[in-house]
Amino acid sequence: MEWDFSDDFQINATLVANRFIDEYMAGASGEYVKIYLYLLRHRDRIPDAAQTAEALHCTEGDVRRAIAYWQKTGVMTSRAGESQTGETAKALPPESRERIRQPAETGKKDAAGPEAKTNRSDKMPAFAENTAPAGKRSSQDYSLDNISRLSADEDFSQLLYIAQKYMNKVFTQRECQVFGYLYDELKLSAELLEYLVEYCVQNGHTSIRYMETVALNWHQKGLLTLEAAKDYSAGFQKDYFAVMKAFGLTDRRPAEAEKRFMENWFGAWGFTREVVVEACNRTIAATHSPSFQYADKILAQWKKAGVKNLSDVEELDMIRRSQEREKDGSGKGTKSSGQRNTANRFHNFQQSATDYDSLMMEKVRARMKE
Repeated sequence: MEWDFSDDFQINATLVANRFIDEYMAGASGEYVKIYLYLLRHRDRIPDAAQTAEALHCTEGDVRRAIAYWQKTGVMTSRAGESQTGETAKALPPESRERIRQPAETGKKDAAGPEAKTNRSDKMPAFAENTAPAGKRSSQDYSLDNISRLSADEDFSQLLYIAQKYMNKVFTQRECQVFGYLYDELKLSAELLEYLVEYCVQNGHTSIRYMETVALNWHQKGLLTLEAAKDYSAGFQKDYFAVMKAFGLTDRRPAEAEKRFMENWFGAWGFTREVVVEACNRTIAATHSPSFQYADKILAQWKKAGVKNLSDVEELDMIRRSQEREKDGSGKGTKSSGQRNTANRFHNFQQSATDYDSLMMEKVRARMKE
């Protein structure tokens, strides 16, 4: 019997070179491999970073880091005349792979000079000082001999390559020194430091001094993994948005001075989002305007009283009202109606300079410890 055979299936497949699997895949992270395979699938029409990030449910920064990594290994190269996000998945022979040259050896310097033109947006954040952790050297004490030693470290070389590409500059000796210190002395991973650069650049901060300060803050808070840093950063963005929304300022980004207030509230003082928003609401009720200075005074008083959450705020209000009734009933220490008449009870508490305030705070602290 003869058979007629008809193939109704057209194979639409992406071929991956065995050489890539044998020589390159094992040394790369799974995220980098995923991005490479996606770009290989679309090699006839390479998508940009935004399209790739949307398709793979990652960030544009993840895509750029992956592309920079594959460029460094020689797996990918840029098409002439195209941007960084338009690379092709073209394999190159091993001989063409070049190790990263240390910026100190290139003899090139940034046209503006090392941090010669620091923007106002690169001022140090208020929540951390640019000081070394206890028992650690500072970045200024990190020697050039250590930098030379790290030149043989593949992860560190890749970190410098990606950071320079992301910042679109050749690092100075000082900038290499800072990254060497963070990587070698503080033991922050290359992956975490790559995210540090992405996070700072995307928020308009390109000063190496600012980046070092953020890294020191993360180290002090124990944020030593990429996941922890991302969660922390995402939380800050949500906190900032909540404050701006409470103040009715959703049509713009917070100014640097406003950011420093919020960094202090959420970072140094450790208030929850709900407590800060409550302070903002009381500010609007009292002043009818979005005053960060007024909210800061409220939160400073709450910090002094040991407030941790909204329940503590409510208890503080209850003690305040109870004490007011006791004072009114006793007829002692009362003020004239003109002096006492105000639209905001908390404002009265804030401006009071009597021993009653200290007594009330002691009562609050005692109740919170119960």
